[in-house]
Amino acid sequence: MVVIFAVFAMAASALIAYLTIVAARRLDLGADDTVGVHKFHNHWVPRLGGIAIFVALTSSLLAVTWLLGTEVQHAVAFIVCILPVFCVGLVEDVTAKCDISSRLLLPMLSAALCWWLLDGRLLRVDIPTVDAWLQASPFFALMLTMIAVGGITQAVNIIDGYNGLSPFFALVALAAIGIVGHLVGDVLVERIALLAAASVAGFLLWNFPHGHIFMGDAGAYLVGFCIGELSVLLVTRNPEVSAWFPMLLVIYPVWETLFAIYRKAILKNTSPSQPDGLHLHMLIHKRLVKSPYGGTARQRMLKRNSSTSPYLWVLSLMTAIPAVIFWDEGAWLQGFCVVAVLACFTLYWRIVRFRAPKFMVFRPTIEGARQTSVTTDA
Repeated sequence: MVVIFAVFAMAASALIAYLTIVAARRLDLGADDTVGVHKFHNHWVPRLGGIAIFVALTSSLLAVTWLLGTEVQHAVAFIVCILPVFCVGLVEDVTAKCDISSRLLLPMLSAALCWWLLDGRLLRVDIPTVDAWLQASPFFALMLTMIAVGGITQAVNIIDGYNGLSPFFALVALAAIGIVGHLVGDVLVERIALLAAASVAGFLLWNFPHGHIFMGDAGAYLVGFCIGELSVLLVTRNPEVSAWFPMLLVIYPVWETLFAIYRKAILKNTSPSQPDGLHLHMLIHKRLVKSPYGGTARQRMLKRNSSTSPYLWVLSLMTAIPAVIFWDEGAWLQGFCVVAVLACFTLYWRIVRFRAPKFMVFRPTIEGARQTSVTTDA
């Protein structure tokens, strides 16, 4: 039954994304800027994809719970919890005037609501000393829950830079959570995770490879929050699931976020909120993905943009697959976390020093473009 509603969610998301594109163009609403260190497109694009994901997820979740008559209160409570994080992102997408403090605090407020309404309490991280503190101090547990979920929410937004990058990561992570939820018989987590994954998949049809619509802050915050909060619920409600399972799932965006803070605050002595062009995905775009031959400037930029994401798709799969296989084996999961972090550092270091393996350097082609035309690589 959940699979049927997942198909519905995917179709609804794709349809609503298309209608959002049409409406946004007619109303000239929510267009993304084309200037800035984080901008890698030069065509008009609405950053309102979060609307499609939100409507598809909430409608399919309400429909399946009403039809089956199970987990109704929990489903409604979860929708209430995602409202603050979705709304703050939507305000930013439409007005571009939402202050940084609101965008930091509202995801944490959503996590606090889940603590209250769904018992989404992070009471163990499978580190004995920390677990003792969490169980002895509800306040400490609440703070860590809010920071963890809010941090993952922001991390997913940080890697939202290229067509298909963060939507594919979210799709893989949510599917992995849904699979493990099914394995342990957690109906609520399985249901929400798979419907959210399907909603992202419908949006992805319009986002990759042509970038007709972006997730925006509302979409990135929404899927990031779902990943973070469902991870907390899965670990809290099912003691057999290792707390390192979700950590391995999100290790790439978490590493990216923490390393960016270190790079900006410590190495460059600037504010961590100050944008720069040195994230891993940006370096891959600049130094590994070459500008195609031929075509128009718009075609070359679009092709190069979309050709960047598959590099990180591989990384997402390389963490998600072992996470699902060893979901209850803490030692294995910790080992894979270490390997993933070392791999990210090694790749970053080699790209920065122009020592990336030659097989990783790629020049995409533009269908129908003449290969004799030469352009200058950016």
